[in-house]
Amino acid sequence: MDSRLQMLTDWVRQFSGLEQAEAEPVSGDASFRRYFRVHRRGGAGQSTPLIVMDAPPEHEDCVPFVTLAGHWHQHGVGVPDILQEDLDLGFLLLEDLGDDLMLGQLNEQTADRLYRGALTELVDIQRLKSPETYSLPRYDEALLDREMALFPDWLLEQYLGLSLGNSERALLDTTFAFLRESALAQPEVTVHRDYHSRNLLVRPGTDRPGVIDFQDAVTGPITYDAVSLLKDCYIQWPEENICDWLEIFRTQSADAGLHRADPETFRQWFELMGMQRHLKAAGIFARLCIRDGKQGYLGDIPRTVGYLKTASSRQPALRHFHEWLVDKVIPAIEQRIAPLPEQP
Repeated sequence: MDSRLQMLTDWVRQFSGLEQAEAEPVSGDASFRRYFRVHRRGGAGQSTPLIVMDAPPEHEDCVPFVTLAGHWHQHGVGVPDILQEDLDLGFLLLEDLGDDLMLGQLNEQTADRLYRGALTELVDIQRLKSPETYSLPRYDEALLDREMALFPDWLLEQYLGLSLGNSERALLDTTFAFLRESALAQPEVTVHRDYHSRNLLVRPGTDRPGVIDFQDAVTGPITYDAVSLLKDCYIQWPEENICDWLEIFRTQSADAGLHRADPETFRQWFELMGMQRHLKAAGIFARLCIRDGKQGYLGDIPRTVGYLKTASSRQPALRHFHEWLVDKVIPAIEQRIAPLPEQP
């Protein structure tokens, strides 16, 4: 048994009904956090599953998670209730929302219902202000730029081994500036920042999802989380579906007083925001492979870059970026990783 698992087990056994608890691995994620399930025994012999989060304090700051969880839970968002915490050790005892990730439950019969529920939940998140004790960071120019830089730094140069000349770097600078200005022009709301099918849980009796992995929330562009959900790096839907769901979201968020954009403006925000996110995500997937040895994420790069290809083809201002992506980057990805998927 590793030392932190032993510490976690000793910590959780101090609580009533958990004196004999055994921590069963549930999952890790793209960070240093790990999750375990334990069972609390009741007086009548019943058993209640709970989740223990292991977030090593030298790598993870639990304060945003704890603060946002309490605030969002109080306002009806489907985040887990925090039952016990020790921030010095990096251990949290949480309500168990189950294992039914939205990704595993999506099919042609369930998709419309589940996406509508997730979009309704998203509008509720966007309406929330920062907690009194914690001010959400802003999705500012510096953060947007750092994220887009992951694409050339980790995917193009370190993983694919491409050498970028001065003209290519200038092209990327121009493209990034275009995407950054569009993002900064959007109305600002509370942004989960990773709102997709692997961070949403299907719950019995409701179409509204359980929401996890929200500790990196910021104040930022209104379309960011909609892009994460509807142009998901882990599953792709036909353009017709995406357009229908986006218009549902545009209408709901407008009715909530979050923006006044017409469909064309909102769609343009969505398309350019998607390019910023997919540049970031493709770079992160390469970094997870190179730095952290998590090679499973490589398989998501072709789909993610496929979104970039489609979106850039629709932007006359990004014609040169699109041509460079098609002529240089995509052939390298298809040779080293896998072909880009066909559009559904």
